[in-house]
Amino acid sequence: MPRLVLASGSRWRRQLLDRLALPYAWESPEIDETPRPGEAPETLVHRLALTKAERLAATHPDHLIIGADQVALFEGEILGKPGSEAAARAQLARFSGRRVRFLTGLALIDTGRGQHRVCHETFDVVFRRLEAREIATYVAREQPLDCAGSFRMEGLGITLFERLEGDDPNTLIGLPLIRLCAMLREAGLDPLA
Repeated sequence: MPRLVLASGSRWRRQLLDRLALPYAWESPEIDETPRPGEAPETLVHRLALTKAERLAATHPDHLIIGADQVALFEGEILGKPGSEAAARAQLARFSGRRVRFLTGLALIDTGRGQHRVCHETFDVVFRRLEAREIATYVAREQPLDCAGSFRMEGLGITLFERLEGDDPNTLIGLPLIRLCAMLREAGLDPLA
């Protein structure tokens, strides 16, 4: 059984973790992701990433458990998943020519040692000016209804942007691999060992 566990049902996070070529198991923890009143976005992603990992800790002794969560921010507002094509089109129209910030919380619990690490990474997306026709075509083709920000970086989302700003583009997809590798090395699991 792999010593590494990903606490996520996201196929995108699994695809990113696959890049490290480490054996791992994954489970999707069920947690309440509702922000608490007055909770800062950074606090929210830390709490949710850690809660996802903690949810699996009891059933995975002597494991390293990865938790991650992401929020998108626009003009200080935490963006939800659009849920419908109309909401996705409206969200993208708001972003035309503007900047959206993504915060990705990352937690690593070492259940064998009773230790954990939590951090977050930031990544900004600057949208180019978008025409209504482009937005409608994108939403119809990509169906990003379950994505905060109404786009998928993994697909046609790249066509919407003027530029990307951040240290690790994997952060935008939901699992900052550069920071995760550092955390794994600190916990004694070097992906290159």
